[in-house]
Amino acid sequence: MAARGIPEDILMNTKLVNDLETVAKDAALIHGVLMRTNESPNSSEMVTYAPFTLFPSPVSKAVFLQALAVQTHFNLLVDKVSQDSVFLKEALASTIAVDDFTGRLFSIYQQIQKEGRSQSIVLGLNRSDYMLDQKEDRISSLKQIEINTIAASFGGLSSRTPDVHRHILRVAGRLEESQRVLDNNSAAGLARGIEKAWELYGSERAVVMFLVEEAQRNIFDHRYIENELWKRNIPTIRRRFENVCMTASLDQDKRLFVDGQEVAVVYFRNGYMPQNYTSERSWEARLLMERSLAVKCPDISTHLAGTKKVQQELARHGVLERFFPQQPQVVEQIRATFTGLYTLDMGPEGDQTVEMALSQPDQFVLKPQREGGGNNVYGSDICQVLERVKDSNERTAYILMDRIRPSPVHNYLLRRDSPLKLTSCVSELGVFGAYVRQGKDMVMNECVGHLLRTKSIEHTDGGVAAGVSVLDNPLLV
Repeated sequence: MAARGIPEDILMNTKLVNDLETVAKDAALIHGVLMRTNESPNSSEMVTYAPFTLFPSPVSKAVFLQALAVQTHFNLLVDKVSQDSVFLKEALASTIAVDDFTGRLFSIYQQIQKEGRSQSIVLGLNRSDYMLDQKEDRISSLKQIEINTIAASFGGLSSRTPDVHRHILRVAGRLEESQRVLDNNSAAGLARGIEKAWELYGSERAVVMFLVEEAQRNIFDHRYIENELWKRNIPTIRRRFENVCMTASLDQDKRLFVDGQEVAVVYFRNGYMPQNYTSERSWEARLLMERSLAVKCPDISTHLAGTKKVQQELARHGVLERFFPQQPQVVEQIRATFTGLYTLDMGPEGDQTVEMALSQPDQFVLKPQREGGGNNVYGSDICQVLERVKDSNERTAYILMDRIRPSPVHNYLLRRDSPLKLTSCVSELGVFGAYVRQGKDMVMNECVGHLLRTKSIEHTDGGVAAGVSVLDNPLLV
C-alpha cells in the first residue's frame, strides 16, 4: 500500500482480517450502510449491507484538497453552460442527430426555450468524479472522469461509512489511522441545497418530490437526504414516472400538483437512462414537470450540461475562457483536472481521433452519452465499435478520452455472498457540489462532501449500483 496506508502486516494477518470481516459487516448494519436485496428490491423486509472495503484506501491529501477546492468552480461552470443556449446547441448538434435519447432531451429543452422558463430558481446537486493518474515519474495528478448533474448518488450512504471504518481501525489497534478518516456529511449538504430552493419557492405546504425508479435497492441512500429535510420540517414524497403520468397537473399559475399535493422541488433520482422512460407518457411527464413552476433538480438545461459531449467541448482550447472571462486562475484550476478529450464528429479532426483510437486502443476510453455505470468501451472492444461506425454519423454518439491509470493498492472488498480475498484495487474520488441560483443571483455555492469508490483492477467500468465498485473512505496520506 502507499506510504502511511494500512501496513502489509495487517493486510496479511489472516486471523485478524477474518475477525475484522465480521466486525465490519455488523458495523455497517449498525451505522445504516444498507441496501435492499436483489431478490426484494422494493421491500425493506430484507436488507443487507451495501458493499464496502474492509479498510479505508490511501489518497494523497494534496490531491484530495485540490478536488474539494475546485468544486465550487465546477458548480459555476455547469450553471453557466446551462444558461448558454448557443453553446449547448452547437456542442450537441452532431450528437442529437444520432443519439435518440439525447435528442429527446434536447427537444424538451428547445420547447422550454420557446415557451419561456416558468421558474427562475435553479438547483444543482452534482458530483464531479476523478481518478489519480499515476505517471512514470510516480507523481499522481487529479484527472476528471465526468461530472454528474442528475441523480448523483451515494451522498447518503457516504455520510455513514466514516464511522464504520473508524470502528474497524480501532478494533485492529490502528488508532492513529482511525483519526485520519474524515468526517463527511454529504447528505446534510445536499439537503441544504434542496432546503434553500424550497424556501425560495415560498410555500410551506408544498413538498419536495423524489422522482424514483421502479426498483429501489438504493432507497437508504435517498432516505438519509429525506430525513435531513424532515428534520427541517420540509415534507417529502416519493413518486415514480407512472404516478406523475396518472395524477400530475398544472394550475393556471403553472404550479405542479401530484396526487393533489403542490410540489416545490422535483429531485430527479430517475430519468437519466433511456430505459427510465418506459413509454411516451414518461416523456410527457418529464415535459410537464419542466414546464411547471416547481424547481427542477436538475432542470433540462442542467441535465444536458452534464453530457459527455459537453465535457469534451469544454476541454477545447479557449472554451473555458468563454465562461470565465478575466478569471485565468479559475480556468487554470479547472483545466488542470482535464485529461485528453477528443471529438468523433465527422470531418478531419474526428477522422484523426478514429485513427488514434484504432492504433492504440488500450490508451483510451470510448464513452457514449449515458449515465449509471457500465456503458464505457475499453481495449479491443473500442476497435470493434469504431470499425463498425467509423464511416457513419453514428460515431458522433461517442467521445474519446485518455485512459486514466491510477496506482493500484491492496484491500478487501466486502460483498454479500462473496469470499474474502486480498484484491488489487483502484479508487475513484467523487466530490459533491450544491448550488442555488435565483435569477442572476447565486445564493448558494458549496462543496458539500465526498465519495470514494473502489473496485478490483480486473474491472474497467461500473459503479456501486452496477455491482462493480464498493464504498470506501479516503485515508489521507
